[in-house]
Amino acid sequence: MSEKKDFSEQLLISELKNHNEKAFRTLYDCYSQDIYRYSLSILKSKELAEENVQEVFLKVWLHRENLNLEQSFKSYIFTISRNQAFNFLNKAANDLVLKEEIFYESQKSYNQGDYSIREADCKRLKKQAIKQLPPKRKQIFKMSRKQGKTYEEISEELGISVNTVKSQMSKALESLRLFFQVNDEFT
Repeated sequence: MSEKKDFSEQLLISELKNHNEKAFRTLYDCYSQDIYRYSLSILKSKELAEENVQEVFLKVWLHRENLNLEQSFKSYIFTISRNQAFNFLNKAANDLVLKEEIFYESQKSYNQGDYSIREADCKRLKKQAIKQLPPKRKQIFKMSRKQGKTYEEISEELGISVNTVKSQMSKALESLRLFFQVNDEFT
């Protein structure tokens, strides 16, 4: 950290020790997002991370007279944040309802992120797989799956038998399945 920032931070902490609310607000604005991200990485819940940020700065305000001007303020608040997060997790480990809530939230956020990435990969692979089908088979597949037409409707529209439509759809689906097996690194 630069000397200028060290000096201004020390000045803010000195002002905070003298009950200056503007200095407190400036420090909060400067560090709250970093504390939030750090808390979120430990607690895996937006609500709990926000609550942890509030608790950290509440402790800073309540114990402002004891702040050490020589100590790194950033290290101080990150230590408070870490300790509070771990205390919360320890408490949650002994509280069944809290444990289930944390597990559910962390799984939900993990699954949502994982699902959207997976969904995008599947769409990309599906387009590639359909693109590689022979033209007539691709046309039949799109009429069935994208336009929602029945085999009979496709048969009439293209002037081919229903059995040909079924056969072409079966081959198209098999080609797609094989394409996914070969090209999907997640299976």
